[in-house]
Amino acid sequence: MGDAHRVGVVGLGVISRAYLETLIGHPAVRVTAVADLDAARSTAIAAEVPGVAALTVEELLSSPDVDTVLNLTVPAAHAEIALGAIGHGKNVYGEKPLAAGLTDAHAVMAAAVKAGVGVGCAPDTVLGAGIQTARAAVGAGRIGRPQFATAVMVTPGHERWHPHPDFYYTAGGGPLLDMGPYYLSSLVHLLGPVRAVIAAAGRLRAERVIGSGPRAGERIPVAVDSHVSGVLEHVGGTLTTITTSFDGVATTAAPIEVHGETGTLAVPDPNRFDGEVRLFELGDTQWRTLPPSAGYVDGARGVGLLDFIAAEGQRAPRANGELALHVLETMTALLRSSAEGRRIELTTSAEPPVPVPLTAAQEWRGAVSDAR
Repeated sequence: MGDAHRVGVVGLGVISRAYLETLIGHPAVRVTAVADLDAARSTAIAAEVPGVAALTVEELLSSPDVDTVLNLTVPAAHAEIALGAIGHGKNVYGEKPLAAGLTDAHAVMAAAVKAGVGVGCAPDTVLGAGIQTARAAVGAGRIGRPQFATAVMVTPGHERWHPHPDFYYTAGGGPLLDMGPYYLSSLVHLLGPVRAVIAAAGRLRAERVIGSGPRAGERIPVAVDSHVSGVLEHVGGTLTTITTSFDGVATTAAPIEVHGETGTLAVPDPNRFDGEVRLFELGDTQWRTLPPSAGYVDGARGVGLLDFIAAEGQRAPRANGELALHVLETMTALLRSSAEGRRIELTTSAEPPVPVPLTAAQEWRGAVSDAR
């Protein structure tokens, strides 16, 4: 395998713990540096993990001891950090979305091509056994030719649990840009890229109340649409109806359903790595649960980065920048369609990544360096 791939982490908020749990101690990876605008956070991580240096953001981006920058900042900072890493000749793997806006996302991808470095982007939940088993079922013709799909995400809003939820309601936030990447990435895996969209959206409340943490009870303004509904026209002809909302309490709708000529597939929550994949074939009288047949079993945040590292020089990474760019354009096109009241044709595309074979947890946690 050679030397472990050196990773520097920028942004040590809530999600960083899950990534660090996956990466620290993995034989293919060495976390060498961490940085955060709150220096106390990076100091605390460095004190916990031997060999990790607490640096400023600028120091980490230029550090000769970092091969790939893991960008876990808020969406508004994604492009700035990515461009900084690329400018120093480093690969970058970031949390979703690729950038807060499409222009910045294009700039990131263009800079990476010019510098000859790689770009990867979450979500990697779609590489887990849930979505990959569903993809395998569609690919095997278990529901016949896909006709249409539905995707539904309804929640009362992240301010109920997140102690600092402001960024969910500013540029780069909202239910679509926050949760949409899970659903849209899954839909590209299942049904292929999107060629056009049409949508409607609304902002039903002007402010939100923080429900937990030191700021509980504080009111924050809402500057983005909090409910978005739309229709996606996939290149292959399938139509998907999608709803993402921070304005509902609960729903009984399946996160994703794919309806084909001979069956319907109920797909688990794309924000999770596993979950039940259920099939109802034409002529059946009940749903059947399909056993896991593909994907990283018991996946965890960061498996996409491990896949990104393993793919280097061998194949395209599965959580890649091209897919993230296409997903971001799809989301911004939905918002633009709502604002302009018309159908929007997309300018980007992305092929579904190479499927993930069924990979046991002990394998990807300790032997991800194969190039499958």
